[in-house]
Amino acid sequence: QVQLLESGGGLVQAGGSLRLSCAASGRSGSGGSMGWSRQVPGKEREFVSAIRWSSGSTYAADSMKGRFTISRDNAKNTVYLQMNSLKAEDTAVYYCAASPGRPLGNGTNSTSWYDYWGQGTQVTVSS
Repeated sequence: QVQLLESGGGLVQAGGSLRLSCAASGRSGSGGSMGWSRQVPGKEREFVSAIRWSSGSTYAADSMKGRFTISRDNAKNTVYLQMNSLKAEDTAVYYCAASPGRPLGNGTNSTSWYDYWGQGTQVTVSS
């Protein structure tokens, strides 16, 4: 059983930056992938970015490229999401997710790709 704990959310002004962290416990080995998604009330969860745990290869939604960067620290079992040039429309609850048995693939941007989810961390960008 993998447990995920997000942190780093908060209130930031437009144009600012935040770095989200996701600490994973209970995972073993170096396989699989982890990702970030976000959700606003009344809308479907939106894929942000994902990373393959072993190689560090990444995949990001087109709309996130250039502003959001995913990374991982193997020693700390932690995945990060660096968010720069934040906009009001980035306001959402950001969720970390893990797919221990699947590296990056065609379904990486789908919520069904992931087996475990964190509780989410709120990011609010004021304009």
